[in-house]
Amino acid sequence: MPDRPLGVSDFGISPGGGPPDAEATHPAVEDPRFELAYQVRRITTAMVGLPIADDDIEAATAKLKDAADELERVAAEGRRLRAQPDPVGDPQEFFPTSPVIGFANPIAPPVVVEAVDGELRGTANFDYQYEGPPTCVHGGVIAMVFDEMLGAANIMAGSPGMTGTLTITYRKPTPLRTPLRLEARFMGRDGRKIRTYGAMFNGDTLTAEAEGIFIELVPQRFLAFVTETSDSPEAVEQVRADARRLGFGFTET
Repeated sequence: MPDRPLGVSDFGISPGGGPPDAEATHPAVEDPRFELAYQVRRITTAMVGLPIADDDIEAATAKLKDAADELERVAAEGRRLRAQPDPVGDPQEFFPTSPVIGFANPIAPPVVVEAVDGELRGTANFDYQYEGPPTCVHGGVIAMVFDEMLGAANIMAGSPGMTGTLTITYRKPTPLRTPLRLEARFMGRDGRKIRTYGAMFNGDTLTAEAEGIFIELVPQRFLAFVTETSDSPEAVEQVRADARRLGFGFTET
Protein backbone atom coordinates (compact mmCIF):
# COMPACT_ATOMS: atom_id res chain seq x y z
CA MET A 1 0.00 0.00 0.00
CA PRO A 2 1.25 3.55 -0.67
CA ASP A 3 2.35 5.82 2.16
CA ARG A 4 -0.27 8.41 1.28
CA PRO A 5 -4.09 8.54 1.27
CA LEU A 6 -5.69 6.87 -1.76
CA GLY A 7 -7.81 8.95 -4.09
CA VAL A 8 -10.16 8.19 -6.96
CA SER A 9 -7.33 8.66 -9.48
CA ASP A 10 -5.55 5.65 -7.97
CA PHE A 11 -8.42 3.44 -9.09
CA GLY A 12 -8.80 4.58 -12.68
CA ILE A 13 -12.04 6.47 -12.04
CA SER A 14 -12.62 10.18 -12.34
CA PRO A 15 -14.84 11.89 -9.74
CA GLY A 16 -17.60 12.09 -12.34
CA GLY A 17 -17.60 8.37 -13.10
CA GLY A 18 -15.84 6.00 -15.47
CA PRO A 19 -16.47 3.91 -18.55
CA PRO A 20 -18.74 0.86 -18.23
CA ASP A 21 -15.96 -1.70 -18.54
CA ALA A 22 -13.86 -3.71 -16.10
CA GLU A 23 -10.80 -1.48 -16.51
CA ALA A 24 -12.66 1.32 -14.73
CA THR A 25 -12.29 -0.44 -11.41
CA HIS A 26 -8.75 -1.75 -11.77
CA PRO A 27 -6.70 -0.05 -9.02
CA ALA A 28 -3.35 1.41 -9.97
CA VAL A 29 -2.11 0.54 -6.46
CA GLU A 30 0.37 -2.33 -6.22
CA ASP A 31 -1.36 -4.58 -3.70
CA PRO A 32 -1.53 -8.30 -4.51
CA ARG A 33 -4.93 -8.72 -2.84
CA PHE A 34 -6.38 -5.83 -4.85
CA GLU A 35 -5.07 -7.43 -8.03
CA LEU A 36 -6.38 -10.90 -7.15
CA ALA A 37 -9.82 -9.50 -6.28
CA TYR A 38 -9.87 -7.58 -9.56
CA GLN A 39 -9.14 -10.70 -11.59
CA VAL A 40 -11.83 -12.68 -9.74
CA ARG A 41 -14.22 -9.79 -10.40
CA ARG A 42 -13.47 -10.05 -14.13
CA ILE A 43 -14.20 -13.78 -14.04
CA THR A 44 -17.51 -13.19 -12.24
CA THR A 45 -18.59 -10.58 -14.78
CA ALA A 46 -17.73 -12.88 -17.68
CA MET A 47 -19.46 -15.90 -16.11
CA VAL A 48 -22.69 -14.03 -15.37
CA GLY A 49 -22.98 -11.74 -18.36
CA LEU A 50 -21.08 -13.06 -21.39
CA PRO A 51 -22.07 -15.82 -23.83
CA ILE A 52 -19.41 -18.50 -23.26
CA ALA A 53 -19.53 -22.11 -24.46
CA ASP A 54 -19.77 -24.92 -21.89
CA ASP A 55 -16.42 -26.40 -22.97
CA ASP A 56 -14.69 -23.11 -22.24
CA ILE A 57 -16.47 -22.84 -18.89
CA GLU A 58 -15.29 -26.34 -17.95
CA ALA A 59 -11.69 -25.55 -18.91
CA ALA A 60 -11.73 -22.37 -16.83
CA THR A 61 -13.29 -24.23 -13.90
CA ALA A 62 -10.41 -26.71 -13.81
CA LYS A 63 -7.87 -23.89 -13.69
CA LEU A 64 -9.77 -22.05 -10.98
CA LYS A 65 -10.08 -25.21 -8.89
CA ASP A 66 -6.30 -25.62 -9.02
CA ALA A 67 -5.85 -22.00 -7.92
CA ALA A 68 -8.35 -22.37 -5.06
CA ASP A 69 -6.72 -25.62 -3.90
CA GLU A 70 -3.32 -23.90 -3.85
CA LEU A 71 -4.54 -20.89 -1.88
CA GLU A 72 -6.11 -23.16 0.73
CA ARG A 73 -2.93 -25.27 0.88
CA VAL A 74 -0.60 -22.33 1.58
CA ALA A 75 -2.94 -20.51 4.01
CA ALA A 76 -1.93 -20.35 7.66
CA GLU A 77 -4.23 -21.47 10.48
CA GLY A 78 -7.07 -19.26 11.65
CA ARG A 79 -8.51 -16.14 10.09
CA ARG A 80 -6.60 -13.17 8.73
CA LEU A 81 -7.39 -10.13 10.88
CA ARG A 82 -9.49 -7.40 9.32
CA ALA A 83 -8.21 -3.88 8.92
CA GLN A 84 -10.32 -1.51 11.02
CA PRO A 85 -11.23 2.08 10.14
CA ASP A 86 -9.24 5.10 11.22
CA PRO A 87 -11.77 7.96 11.50
CA VAL A 88 -9.14 10.54 10.51
CA GLY A 89 -7.89 8.49 7.55
CA ASP A 90 -8.97 8.18 3.93
CA PRO A 91 -12.51 6.67 3.82
CA GLN A 92 -11.47 4.41 0.93
CA GLU A 93 -9.21 2.65 3.42
CA PHE A 94 -11.86 2.23 6.14
CA PHE A 95 -12.82 -1.29 5.05
CA PRO A 96 -10.38 -2.84 2.51
CA THR A 97 -12.31 -6.14 2.52
CA SER A 98 -15.81 -4.62 2.48
CA PRO A 99 -18.31 -6.07 -0.02
CA VAL A 100 -19.03 -2.48 -1.08
CA ILE A 101 -15.89 -0.30 -1.01
CA GLY A 102 -13.25 -3.00 -0.50
CA PHE A 103 -10.80 -3.31 -3.37
CA ALA A 104 -9.55 -6.49 -1.72
CA ASN A 105 -13.01 -8.09 -1.90
CA PRO A 106 -13.96 -9.60 -5.28
CA ILE A 107 -17.70 -9.29 -4.64
CA ALA A 108 -17.44 -5.50 -4.20
CA PRO A 109 -18.38 -3.44 -7.31
CA PRO A 110 -16.33 -1.64 -5.85
CA VAL A 111 -17.57 1.82 -4.91
CA VAL A 112 -14.81 4.45 -4.89
CA VAL A 113 -15.22 7.01 -2.10
CA GLU A 114 -13.58 10.19 -0.86
CA ALA A 115 -14.25 12.89 1.72
CA VAL A 116 -15.45 16.19 0.24
CA ASP A 117 -16.40 19.13 2.47
CA GLY A 118 -17.28 16.85 5.37
CA GLU A 119 -19.46 14.55 3.25
CA LEU A 120 -18.73 11.18 1.70
CA ARG A 121 -18.82 11.19 -2.10
CA GLY A 122 -18.60 8.11 -4.26
CA THR A 123 -18.63 6.74 -7.79
CA ALA A 124 -19.83 3.31 -8.87
CA ASN A 125 -20.30 1.28 -12.03
CA PHE A 126 -22.30 -1.92 -11.45
CA ASP A 127 -21.65 -4.77 -13.86
CA TYR A 128 -23.75 -7.79 -14.88
CA GLN A 129 -23.41 -9.64 -11.57
CA TYR A 130 -25.42 -6.90 -9.81
CA GLU A 131 -28.46 -7.09 -12.08
CA GLY A 132 -31.99 -7.22 -10.70
CA PRO A 133 -34.66 -6.16 -13.19
CA PRO A 134 -33.33 -6.38 -16.76
CA THR A 135 -30.52 -3.81 -17.30
CA CYS A 136 -31.03 -2.41 -13.77
CA VAL A 137 -29.08 -2.66 -10.52
CA HIS A 138 -30.69 -5.01 -7.98
CA GLY A 139 -32.55 -3.08 -5.29
CA GLY A 140 -30.93 -5.13 -2.54
CA VAL A 141 -27.49 -4.19 -3.85
CA ILE A 142 -28.47 -0.53 -3.74
CA ALA A 143 -29.57 -0.95 -0.11
CA MET A 144 -26.27 -2.63 0.78
CA VAL A 145 -24.33 0.23 -0.81
CA PHE A 146 -26.29 2.82 1.12
CA ASP A 147 -25.77 0.92 4.37
CA GLU A 148 -22.01 1.09 3.85
CA MET A 149 -21.95 4.68 2.62
CA LEU A 150 -24.02 6.00 5.51
CA GLY A 151 -22.01 4.02 8.04
CA ALA A 152 -18.74 5.37 6.66
CA ALA A 153 -20.12 8.92 6.72
CA ASN A 154 -20.83 8.44 10.42
CA ILE A 155 -17.26 7.28 11.04
CA MET A 156 -16.00 10.41 9.27
CA ALA A 157 -18.19 12.52 11.56
CA GLY A 158 -16.84 10.81 14.67
CA SER A 159 -20.17 9.10 15.39
CA PRO A 160 -19.78 5.43 14.44
CA GLY A 161 -22.69 3.12 15.03
CA MET A 162 -24.50 0.02 13.81
CA THR A 163 -27.53 0.14 11.54
CA GLY A 164 -30.84 0.39 13.38
CA THR A 165 -33.18 1.17 10.49
CA LEU A 166 -32.46 1.90 6.84
CA THR A 167 -35.23 3.36 4.69
CA ILE A 168 -34.65 3.27 0.93
CA THR A 169 -36.76 5.22 -1.55
CA TYR A 170 -36.30 4.05 -5.14
CA ARG A 171 -37.02 7.06 -7.33
CA LYS A 172 -36.00 5.77 -10.77
CA PRO A 173 -34.46 2.59 -12.17
CA THR A 174 -30.70 2.56 -11.60
CA PRO A 175 -28.95 1.33 -14.76
CA LEU A 176 -26.18 -1.25 -14.96
CA ARG A 177 -22.80 -0.48 -16.54
CA THR A 178 -23.32 3.25 -16.13
CA PRO A 179 -21.23 5.74 -14.16
CA LEU A 180 -23.17 6.63 -11.03
CA ARG A 181 -22.39 9.07 -8.25
CA LEU A 182 -23.27 8.77 -4.61
CA GLU A 183 -23.25 10.98 -1.56
CA ALA A 184 -23.79 10.42 2.13
CA ARG A 185 -23.82 12.84 5.04
CA PHE A 186 -24.14 12.74 8.81
CA MET A 187 -27.26 14.69 9.80
CA GLY A 188 -27.09 14.69 13.58
CA ARG A 189 -27.71 12.61 16.65
CA ASP A 190 -30.03 12.30 19.62
CA GLY A 191 -28.31 10.41 22.41
CA ARG A 192 -27.20 7.07 20.96
CA LYS A 193 -29.34 7.52 17.80
CA ILE A 194 -27.41 8.80 14.77
CA ARG A 195 -29.22 10.14 11.68
CA THR A 196 -27.67 9.92 8.22
CA TYR A 197 -28.76 10.60 4.62
CA GLY A 198 -27.59 9.23 1.28
CA ALA A 199 -28.41 9.66 -2.42
CA MET A 200 -27.54 7.96 -5.72
CA PHE A 201 -27.54 9.73 -9.08
CA ASN A 202 -27.39 8.79 -12.76
CA GLY A 203 -26.09 12.04 -14.16
CA ASP A 204 -28.39 14.64 -12.61
CA THR A 205 -31.22 12.16 -12.07
CA LEU A 206 -31.83 10.99 -8.51
CA THR A 207 -32.40 7.23 -8.73
CA ALA A 208 -32.51 6.33 -5.03
CA GLU A 209 -32.08 7.88 -1.61
CA ALA A 210 -31.74 6.57 1.91
CA GLU A 211 -32.40 7.66 5.46
CA GLY A 212 -30.69 5.74 8.22
CA ILE A 213 -30.86 5.62 11.97
CA PHE A 214 -27.71 4.12 13.46
CA ILE A 215 -27.18 3.16 17.08
CA GLU A 216 -23.97 3.96 18.92
CA LEU A 217 -22.42 0.77 20.24
CA VAL A 218 -22.21 -0.08 23.90
CA PRO A 219 -18.62 -1.38 23.80
CA GLN A 220 -18.97 -4.01 26.50
CA ARG A 221 -22.04 -5.54 24.83
CA PHE A 222 -20.41 -5.69 21.42
CA LEU A 223 -17.22 -7.15 22.83
CA ALA A 224 -19.29 -9.82 24.58
CA PHE A 225 -21.02 -10.64 21.29
CA VAL A 226 -17.72 -10.89 19.39
CA THR A 227 -16.21 -13.02 22.15
CA GLU A 228 -19.15 -15.43 21.94
CA THR A 229 -19.22 -15.71 18.13
CA SER A 230 -15.53 -15.48 17.16
CA ASP A 231 -13.14 -18.43 16.92
CA SER A 232 -10.12 -16.11 17.09
CA PRO A 233 -8.79 -14.63 20.37
CA GLU A 234 -6.76 -12.23 18.23
CA ALA A 235 -9.95 -10.90 16.64
CA VAL A 236 -11.48 -10.27 20.07
CA GLU A 237 -8.44 -8.32 21.18
CA GLN A 238 -8.51 -6.39 17.92
CA VAL A 239 -12.10 -5.30 18.60
CA ARG A 240 -11.08 -4.15 22.07
CA ALA A 241 -8.11 -2.18 20.73
CA ASP A 242 -10.12 -0.62 17.90
CA ALA A 243 -12.93 0.44 20.24
CA ARG A 244 -10.40 2.25 22.41
CA ARG A 245 -8.84 3.89 19.34
CA LEU A 246 -12.27 5.09 18.20
CA GLY A 247 -12.85 6.68 21.58
CA PHE A 248 -14.89 4.00 23.36
CA GLY A 249 -13.71 3.18 26.85
CA PHE A 250 -14.19 -0.18 28.55
CA THR A 251 -15.12 -0.81 32.13
CA GLU A 252 -13.47 -4.12 32.89
CA THR A 253 -15.70 -6.58 34.75
